[in-house]
Amino acid sequence: MESPMCLIENAGTLRVVPEAMSYLMGVSQPVVVVAIVGLYRTGKSYLMNKLAGKQKGFALGATIQSKTKGIWMWCVPHPDKKDHTLVLLDTEGLGDVEKGDQKNDAWIFALSILLSSTLVYNSRGTIDNQAVENLQYVTELTERIKVKSPASASSAEDDDDEADAQFVQFFPSFVWAVRDFTLLLEIDGKKVNDAEYLEHALALKKGRDRKTVEYNLPRECIRNYFPARRCFVFETPAAPDKMAHLESMEESQLSSSFKAVSLMFCNYIYQESPVKRVKGGLPVTGRMLGHLAKTYVETIASGGVPCLENAVVALAQIENEAAVQEGLQVYRNGMKEVTVPVGIEEMSQHHRHWDSQAIKAFSSRSFKDEKGEYMKKLLEAINEAYADLLTENEEASEELCRQLLSQLSQPMATKLENGSYAKPGGYELYCVDRQALLDEYNRKPNKGVKAEEVLENFLKEKSAESTSVMQADKQLTEKEKKIHEEELRSLKLEQEKRTKTQERQIAEQMLEEQSLRHQETMHHLKEKMKREAAEAQQEMELALQSKLQEQNELMATGFKAKEAAMQEEIQRLQVGINEAKQRQEMDLMGKVEDFMTVISTGLNTYYGYKKTCEERKLLEQKHQMSTMGAKTRRQDTNPTKNGSGSSDQNKSAQGVSTPSQKDGTSV
Repeated sequence: MESPMCLIENAGTLRVVPEAMSYLMGVSQPVVVVAIVGLYRTGKSYLMNKLAGKQKGFALGATIQSKTKGIWMWCVPHPDKKDHTLVLLDTEGLGDVEKGDQKNDAWIFALSILLSSTLVYNSRGTIDNQAVENLQYVTELTERIKVKSPASASSAEDDDDEADAQFVQFFPSFVWAVRDFTLLLEIDGKKVNDAEYLEHALALKKGRDRKTVEYNLPRECIRNYFPARRCFVFETPAAPDKMAHLESMEESQLSSSFKAVSLMFCNYIYQESPVKRVKGGLPVTGRMLGHLAKTYVETIASGGVPCLENAVVALAQIENEAAVQEGLQVYRNGMKEVTVPVGIEEMSQHHRHWDSQAIKAFSSRSFKDEKGEYMKKLLEAINEAYADLLTENEEASEELCRQLLSQLSQPMATKLENGSYAKPGGYELYCVDRQALLDEYNRKPNKGVKAEEVLENFLKEKSAESTSVMQADKQLTEKEKKIHEEELRSLKLEQEKRTKTQERQIAEQMLEEQSLRHQETMHHLKEKMKREAAEAQQEMELALQSKLQEQNELMATGFKAKEAAMQEEIQRLQVGINEAKQRQEMDLMGKVEDFMTVISTGLNTYYGYKKTCEERKLLEQKHQMSTMGAKTRRQDTNPTKNGSGSSDQNKSAQGVSTPSQKDGTSV
């Protein structure tokens, strides 16, 4: 993206800009999202331009008017993380007097938290009580953001009690950027660093009076919601008369101290700012970020309160549906490599390979498919696609084999028509030619899965012709004819045996394929569940670690009552971690059974298709026989004047083909 674009428009009503949404739909990489908030005209846009590695980009104002409205977005390649996108969100200034109606300030702040993995709060001067109170929106977050949906929360009271612990899991890391700092970094005459300065400013006071409670409230919220905190203190970058032209100033014109802190700030963001994740620890891509923004903004516009759980459920539905289609497309595109007809082993190898690739593609995009609903949908779709391919392969094999036999038997049909087999010794010549035909047919490679069945049917169709030629051969004795009849029966029985063998091999191959497919699917499933469980556990353990750290600090400063409340939150997190492990084992057992059922129905789908095709062929044959019977009856009732009917009978008795026998093939 060459320059920033508006992501969320604020024209009285919040709205996601379609062009920005369209751009995010094309970003499939994981995203690191850095949002900056703060009072208007405090230089937020300058810091974001520095993070983008540009001097110009987000609009800088040289007057008292705010330049940024809504939330603007700039997507750039991440300078440190390969194959990641850095998404910078510059928000409109909070408390802009020109807006008149400031009702959306709190929502802009809430959206910045919901969409980012690192939140930068930008202020000027010092972190005094006024600076903390300006961050009033942090005290309203429980009213602006819900973690659980009303349906899954046991009660409103429980939801509020657990809010702090839950927010820790899903909220971004926090960076306080103090601009134009002119004092010394000292506390009680002792030098301190930036981090110590921030923690001192967020220290709680003891007491239960109203004034102390009001003093502690925003500090408690920051400490509870943002356990990962960092502070950067910037001196004024240039003389006051040059500040209006900061965008056009060269780096050499800026103070060395300001440049040093700016470099540390950028390096910290690049190295420490994590990938954006949703509930469950799943990494967010640009496409997913767009869906989240749309869901949150539409909820706010409709008068609702954004809910993390509902947003993730809605996002999961969108992504999982797309994952099914993506996986199915991978399978279909891969199977286009197969040129039918092929043998069942080759078809099976291609199927297993692309089935595995389809599941990989699905797994890389899907998430929170807790009941395996979408995985089953993909497997069922692949079953149907494979059944279609198997049917197409059989039809192609049958067509190829029929054409091959028609071509190979054409010389025999010509001899039959010319009466070459109607002479004494003609049957021996007929048998030699037939064997040559069979040998040539069997030598032809790549005939597919119907090779033996088509040949069996071919021999059955031509058995009457063979018998006719044999009976017409006056050189043969009755004993020799009986021997030849037995040989003909043996030939047909042998071919039937070969057909059954091929059918058995196909069935065995498909059963083996089903077993291997089940093993591969279970492998993919277990790996995905392990990965998702590890991500969710890491998310909860980080929250637990932050709470333990906060508990230690409260104990050290003598806040025993708050330390006891913190202990309850820690216990809830520990219980949640244990319950998540147990659920994973139970979910895996249930999914194994469900997927085994779906995989086993793959054969049923194929055999169902096959049965339908066979029934259709049978109906076509009956129709053809009915048509031919009606035609024959008309000929019998209207004999030709030249007696061609009796002539045809004589030719048939002599082993010569009649018009009704000449269908283009003969043996």
